[in-house]
Amino acid sequence: MTTDDVQVAAEATEAVAVDASAPKRSRLLRYLYWAVWFVAVPIVLACIMVWTLTPPSGAEVNGVLGWIQSVVRAQPVPVGIVLFTAFEIALWSARHQLPLARHAHAPLRGDVPQHLRGPFERARSLLDEAEMILARHDKAVVRDLTAKERERIRGDLEALREQMERVPFDQDAFMAALTRADGEVDVRLGRWRKSEVREYVEAILMAVAVAFALRAFVIEAFKIPSGSMIPTLMVGDHIFVNKFSYGPAIPYTNARVWTTMPPHRADVMVFAFPEHPEQDFIKRVIALPGDKLEARNGHPIINGWEVPSCRVGSWSYSDYDSPITRHEGDLYVEYLGDESYLTFYDHASGAFPEFQGPYFAKPGEVWVMGDNRNNSHDSRMWFGGQGGGVPYANIRGRALFVWLSVSDNGIDWSREFAPVMGRPRVPPAAHALDPQLEQCLKSRPAVTNPPQG
Repeated sequence: MTTDDVQVAAEATEAVAVDASAPKRSRLLRYLYWAVWFVAVPIVLACIMVWTLTPPSGAEVNGVLGWIQSVVRAQPVPVGIVLFTAFEIALWSARHQLPLARHAHAPLRGDVPQHLRGPFERARSLLDEAEMILARHDKAVVRDLTAKERERIRGDLEALREQMERVPFDQDAFMAALTRADGEVDVRLGRWRKSEVREYVEAILMAVAVAFALRAFVIEAFKIPSGSMIPTLMVGDHIFVNKFSYGPAIPYTNARVWTTMPPHRADVMVFAFPEHPEQDFIKRVIALPGDKLEARNGHPIINGWEVPSCRVGSWSYSDYDSPITRHEGDLYVEYLGDESYLTFYDHASGAFPEFQGPYFAKPGEVWVMGDNRNNSHDSRMWFGGQGGGVPYANIRGRALFVWLSVSDNGIDWSREFAPVMGRPRVPPAAHALDPQLEQCLKSRPAVTNPPQG
């Protein structure tokens, strides 16, 4: 056997050894790794932090903790996005040490020890970063660095590349080459490279910017503080509101980018209370511009046409913040436009007269009512009992679904993802009424739209 044959055989043996030691990767485990560590875990941790930092209803905490809790209570979605990003960064920095990591990241070399995976990947990033700097800032590099300095940088980078490709892999020589190249790049090209801290800060600032952009134009979180929308929304429900539904609003103004998307009847929307615009209300749209609205025992009448309804059954709930702690009454399904929704008529409430109206909706406004018809401060009661509508400029957006429900007894998991619009659901602990609800939904009348005003 010749010397060349011996060398070829040795290289083949080394290649086989390298291939044999390369970790086998499972596609299923790779997907599981990314789904668990970079989707589920950050979301769960962010939600736990938001929930932990949200103060109990009515509690006031002073000092730095109180300020943090007030921010979280006022802006849970932006805070959640920022926390999600921070957890993503922390997990990414330890990505090679996480369970199932060997199935997720591209194999480097089979003979690279596990504890050198991070440095090896950093070496790859260093080579890419240096080449990008030399190409992007070519004129500045030539102007500020001498030919000898430029040659030394390229030499150290080439030496590092050779050590990364060397067979067999020499750990000590690789680490020495990485240290030299990293130091040379930091000293000579440091003015053009981003530090790791700067990259993390930029990522968090970008998350903050995205969060507030989403809040301003697309989606915002609101908490339900009162029972005016029971049984559709319960006290303590946290909902998402689609701010794009009626045209994106221009921040810090009452103007919209376009106003060709007015509310529809039966929409549940959040709006600035016309008498006190600093307060946000949530009600259901009943009357549109040009409509005449009346109410008989809380049942709306639009342009002389009574909105059809179907009695589901008796139901009661407790409200310890109200003068009447126990509310007993009847649940009805109401049919208006394309929507069917539940309403509640309290037997004990005597604040509303038997007949209300007529009221007339002006151009550019809608009239709203709460689903808890006898316990709602809505259009029928505003402006000293004269009644009033909601101008389009006051509208924040349309309600989507419940993403969290926190009562005095803790989190109500049965309310998770409960829709605000769409197919109605009976309130918690009222599942005995499900058959009657189904029967009412099957008995939907043919005519559910009022005549024109």
